[in-house]
Amino acid sequence: MNFDRREFLAASGAGALALTLPASLFACGRDQLADIGVQLYTVRSLLAKDFDGTLAQIAQIGYKEVEFAGYYDRKPAELRKQLDGLGLAAPSAHIGLDALGANWNRTLDDAETMGHDYLVVAWLDEKDRSSLDALRATIAKFNKAGEEAQKRGIGFAYHNHDFEFKKIDDRMPYDVLLAECDSDNVLFEMDLYWITKGGQDPVAYFEQYPGRFPMVHVKDMGADGGMVDVGKGHIDWARIFSKHDDAGIQHYFVEHDEPADPMATVTESYRYLRGLRF
Repeated sequence: MNFDRREFLAASGAGALALTLPASLFACGRDQLADIGVQLYTVRSLLAKDFDGTLAQIAQIGYKEVEFAGYYDRKPAELRKQLDGLGLAAPSAHIGLDALGANWNRTLDDAETMGHDYLVVAWLDEKDRSSLDALRATIAKFNKAGEEAQKRGIGFAYHNHDFEFKKIDDRMPYDVLLAECDSDNVLFEMDLYWITKGGQDPVAYFEQYPGRFPMVHVKDMGADGGMVDVGKGHIDWARIFSKHDDAGIQHYFVEHDEPADPMATVTESYRYLRGLRF
C-alpha cells in the first residue's frame, strides 16, 4: 500500500458429463473458493460517494465477505445491521499501528460489535521498521496487543507489503516478524501481490510456517509489475490456493490499490475466482 492508505486508515448430470471430458481439464484439481471477500479499500472512492449503494452492489456481485479499512463515520452497531441485511460478513478490518495504544480496548469493543474475527495492522511507517531494533520494538507491541485481543476472542494479524523482503543487516524483516512474533497471538494476512513483488514464493512460506496465514489478499501482477484485475496477470493462483490447508487460509480478499474502474475490477476479479479450480 502507499501513503493514501495511511491517510485512509486515519480516517445432477454433472458426473456423466465429466466422463466425456478430457482428463487434462481436471489435472489441477477440482477445489474452488467458497465465500470470496473483498477489501473495501478497493472501492473507497465509490463508498465515499454512495456508501449504501456500493455495499449493495458488492453483495449483488456475489461477495459474501468484506474487509473494512475504516467505518466511514458509521457506528459499528448500525453498520453491522446493514451488513446482516445484505448477507455480508466482515471477518476482519484493517487498522493502523496507532490503534494499539490507549484506545485498543475501544477498538476491540467495536470489533466485537462488528463481528470481526481479526484485526489487521495494514502498514508500518519507516520509523517502525527502519532497523532490527525498531522492528523488534514493533514486534513487542504486536505481541502485547495480540495477547489482549486473544483474551477477547479476536485474532490479531499483520499485513505485508514488499519492504518486508528487503534485508536489514542480512535479515529479512518478514522472517524476523514470523520468527519473533508470538505464534499463539500474532497471525499474518499475506498480500500475494506484494510478496511476489518482493521476489518471494508464498508457498515456501506456507510450508515453513504452516497455519500462520488465515487470510490472504488476492491481487494480480501484470507483465510490467503493476497491479491488474485478478486473472489478468501472471500469478499462479491454482498453485498458491492448492496449499490453503498448509497455510491455514480461511479468507480470501480481492484487492486493487488504484483501480481505474473499481466496480469493474471487483466484478471481473470475482468472476475469475468463481471459475477457478485448483
